[in-house]
Amino acid sequence: MKNIEYKAELRDPDLARAIAREIGANSIVKVQQTDTYYNVASGRLKKREAVALDRAVATPEPVEYIVYERANRVDLRPSDYSVLTEPELRQRYGQAPLPVWLTVAKIRELWMWRSVRIHLDKVDHLGWFFEIESLVREPTDEQHARLLAEQIRATFAPALGEPVGGSYSDLLAQHMDIEGD
Repeated sequence: MKNIEYKAELRDPDLARAIAREIGANSIVKVQQTDTYYNVASGRLKKREAVALDRAVATPEPVEYIVYERANRVDLRPSDYSVLTEPELRQRYGQAPLPVWLTVAKIRELWMWRSVRIHLDKVDHLGWFFEIESLVREPTDEQHARLLAEQIRATFAPALGEPVGGSYSDLLAQHMDIEGD
């Protein structure tokens, strides 16, 4: 699967929510996510555990293993990814436990606008971030996905800070080195 992604600091979450409502984006779910990143030979691999928080009873989501390749760039960038089940993970990486690199915990508000996922993320130890993922439905659809992502990026610009090129795991690793943790 493929999408076009963009990530930036989120300076004003309330303004971002107001913009989302104004453009007709649908608030889908608020979840607490824990992403465990593993050291793998190529690309990135994370185990995502999530609990939906905005339901009457906190509801665990199915565990996902997400494998992806993405360049660390601050502009709109393509990301190739696969979501694996536990058996698929074991078939690809073997039965031995995988070496853990680090864990990222966050609260994510998921909004949808057309085929674009809008994330308002409060990441432990790092703060607020804005992320979009515009789904590429077919190989010929990348330009359309890029146009939708650019439209959303521009629409939310008043609430955003600096663009971010890496993943939350990269930012957390830098933070831990700076803080001496």
